[in-house]
Amino acid sequence: VQLQASGGGLVQPGGSLRLSCAASGSIHRINFMGWYRQAPGKQRDLVAVLSHNGDANYPDSVKGRFTISSGNAKNTVYLQMNSLKPEDTAVYYCHADVNYGMEYWGKGTQVTVSS
Repeated sequence: VQLQASGGGLVQPGGSLRLSCAASGSIHRINFMGWYRQAPGKQRDLVAVLSHNGDANYPDSVKGRFTISSGNAKNTVYLQMNSLKPEDTAVYYCHADVNYGMEYWGKGTQVTVSS
């Protein structure tokens, strides 16, 4: 199973970015798929997760600003990030829990929020 993430970049405070992540390989069921982020010197934290039944969860730090959704393409999720703040700057990692609980990570994509 591979996770291909894209969409990071540099944006000004208050701006928006959309990340995408596509899972491929021997996947029979995606249990959860979502995003984590890790800023320099900090632990990797959950940003958003989408369950197989469509439930989405967010930490308070991004609630109301970020939205995770599934894509028209199979096994794809998007993370729409609005009202970005400098503290959102981090490397964002796609994560998937598939089949019988196997976990996979994509390569990180840098998101920098700066004027």
